[in-house]
Amino acid sequence: MCEICRQDALRRSAITRRGFLLAASATGLSLASRTHAKEAKAPPKPQNVLSPDASLKRLMAGNERYVDGVAQRHDFRHEREALVGGQNPYAAILSCADSRIAPEYAFDSGRGDLFVCRVAGNFATDETVASLEYAVAVLNVPLILVLGHDACGAVDATIKSLKDDKPLPGHLPLLVAGLSPAVKAVAQQPGNQLDNAICQNVIDNVIKLKSAAPILNAAVDQNKLRVVGGIYRLNDGNVDMVV
Repeated sequence: MCEICRQDALRRSAITRRGFLLAASATGLSLASRTHAKEAKAPPKPQNVLSPDASLKRLMAGNERYVDGVAQRHDFRHEREALVGGQNPYAAILSCADSRIAPEYAFDSGRGDLFVCRVAGNFATDETVASLEYAVAVLNVPLILVLGHDACGAVDATIKSLKDDKPLPGHLPLLVAGLSPAVKAVAQQPGNQLDNAICQNVIDNVIKLKSAAPILNAAVDQNKLRVVGGIYRLNDGNVDMVV
């Protein structure tokens, strides 16, 4: 074979290979798209696909059952099987880490229903915001509830630390830093300072999450997400909405 013919054969071979790769790539993207569409049509818990308002209504209905002591029976075995391949919780909750506050119980929920972030004092750190962004952007969660509770030890410790001007040991000053804006905001208000600070902290974090750019605020503006706040009452388990 002459040199000219050899070069021409190589060029045609390269074009053929390139065409094959492009076709394979297009086919792969098409299959991936169809697979994604199929998954989107069949969430593991179809009953969890709700509007923001319906999500809040379901959450509070669960709390009512919890308070009345008539919790539903949850089939954990089949829930585990259904959730192996994914999740689609109907609400996300930013809760205090207090052992007396268990959102899954307080709202009578099963596995895969609630996406829960917990930290002492229920305030949103950067990591918490990122986690809730994931819940909204990837899992399509339509509701975020910031859940405080009465007699919060983290808020009480912050009040005392600021009043006595005495830093707490270890990493506890991180909690004080996160909670001090709410404590300072109610310092001159009448009434119980601890109760006021607990409520203000919930309100502050609802505002923070609603305005968190670029994901959460966009979802709120598009009416795909509601961010609300409530306080869990230790004596009876009621969640009173404050914002």
